[in-house]
Amino acid sequence: MSKNVFVMAEQRDGVISKVTLELLGKGRTLADTLGQELVAVVLGSGIADKANELIAYGADRVLVVDDPMLKEYLTEPYAAATTKVIREYEPDIVLYGATSIGRDLAPRISARVKTGLTADCTKLEIDEETKLLAMTRPAFGGNIMATIMCADHRPQMATVRPGVMQALEKDETRTGSVEKVDVDLTGCDSKVKIREVVMFKKKAADITESKMLVSAGRGIGSEENMQMVKDVAAALGADLCGSRAVIDQGWLAKDLQIGQTGKTVRPQLYLACGISGAIQHVAGMEGSELIVAINKNEGAPIFKVADLGIVGDLKVILPKLAKKLEEI
Repeated sequence: MSKNVFVMAEQRDGVISKVTLELLGKGRTLADTLGQELVAVVLGSGIADKANELIAYGADRVLVVDDPMLKEYLTEPYAAATTKVIREYEPDIVLYGATSIGRDLAPRISARVKTGLTADCTKLEIDEETKLLAMTRPAFGGNIMATIMCADHRPQMATVRPGVMQALEKDETRTGSVEKVDVDLTGCDSKVKIREVVMFKKKAADITESKMLVSAGRGIGSEENMQMVKDVAAALGADLCGSRAVIDQGWLAKDLQIGQTGKTVRPQLYLACGISGAIQHVAGMEGSELIVAINKNEGAPIFKVADLGIVGDLKVILPKLAKKLEEI
């Protein structure tokens, strides 16, 4: 019988990813609701020391798959190892981060163990009546939210977008068990060979980590007016982002998009400039601690989620705001 909630812990160069900690936070809630254990599975080489960190963030048990073939991520060895773990331990639920690794690995695992996969989830809950995992994701270009259940196959599998769930506070007093799993990858034939790993620094800020964000929407009107938004962001010491309308116009880079088809953020301050507040955008920023909205349309939906709303012309308000901030 399938049981327990598994989180596939993603690590790069021995560093546990932020989305893994977020999944442990949500997984803890799911496991408690079902009366099951939360199990973290970490794959790599020389990564056994990461088990205590995973326990501190909510895991009851950690399965460590340590093999030289898993030092760098390669699809075939990771897929073979993960498949063996799932077949041996028969989890009820398996969660992956919707990262480049998770999006590559999860569909392959679901095909091998013959179960379904709900990708890019923004919400996970246990259905009270059936005790199935209700997996919610945007569909039809983000125009609707679809809730999917996997009633007939196990495990129930989902990838979850980074920034959507919240990690628990690290508790180093938590205790749990650690088990080393031997998957025997001898003879595993990988079609790819890594010849060299080249590290480079990303120039753009990761907006999912930003404490303050200034966001531009369709109401900005033109690319020239983006400078007003940039001036306010600079005066605040905030990072810049935007709605899909702005990204589609090419006024900002794709990795700065907020919403169902972009990124999910939880900054301390989210300043929405000329954003109407469509559900697709709100889904990506409604978890912000303080939301301030500026829009000339007093009936704009953004004011329903904003903590502070300013009705007025951006061309008048933003330059005055930037000047005032610079004086502080």
